[in-house]
Amino acid sequence: MITGTFGKLYLVPNLLGATQPEHVLPAGTLSIVKRLKYFVVENTRTSRRVLSRIGMDLAIDEIEFVELDKHNARNLDLMEHLGPCLQGEDMGLMSEAGTPCVADPGALVVDLAHSAGIQVVPLVGPNAMILALMASGFNGQAFAFHGYLPIKSPERQNAIKDLERRSAANNETELFIETPFRNNAMLQDLCKNLHPTTRLCVACNLTCDDELVVSQDVVAWKSFKGDLNKKPAVFLVYSEPRRGFQRKKQ
Repeated sequence: MITGTFGKLYLVPNLLGATQPEHVLPAGTLSIVKRLKYFVVENTRTSRRVLSRIGMDLAIDEIEFVELDKHNARNLDLMEHLGPCLQGEDMGLMSEAGTPCVADPGALVVDLAHSAGIQVVPLVGPNAMILALMASGFNGQAFAFHGYLPIKSPERQNAIKDLERRSAANNETELFIETPFRNNAMLQDLCKNLHPTTRLCVACNLTCDDELVVSQDVVAWKSFKGDLNKKPAVFLVYSEPRRGFQRKKQ
């Protein structure tokens, strides 16, 4: 049995689209990440690129990575994935984009850490869902994140209508994401299946120079001329009318 003091598992936010880490990660987060030697990641190549941009205390070739197989993530091995923590070394868990464990298999590593008695420390950094909710103007007191909607119809159409009904019934903002190359098709499906006065926000390429956040009635989206293809986006649906003033007619 392993004894002694365990290291900590730090949950390391990725940069989203920002090219300069200090624009999205506070100094406290950067100081912790820079000293870490061990990481659990989804993809070593992309993680090395992010850490190189951050500027690690160690040379990148000295940093050790364990990849989390998203297709077999439920069959985790404690020693394989969290061995350094068990030996008293701190580790980092990094997502491919944004905050770890949100729409991300890293949650299973965190669960494993808790089961082993390893302290889990979430670090401050960008989260696309929260940034989108902040910028939408929709209800931030009651909201739900639904991950990915079904790809095929009619399941997809039914899911969209269910979100609208749920929003109206609970005065709740509904958030979800889509594979970036299907964004334009998703916007078309939303325009076809949501009521014209339902509010829809698309927050695209958050933290990038070409960041786009548009929040308007569905009827206005039908004349949208922009291209969302291959741009990471968060979609938000809100069917409760805004109160306190009369919204202009579209």
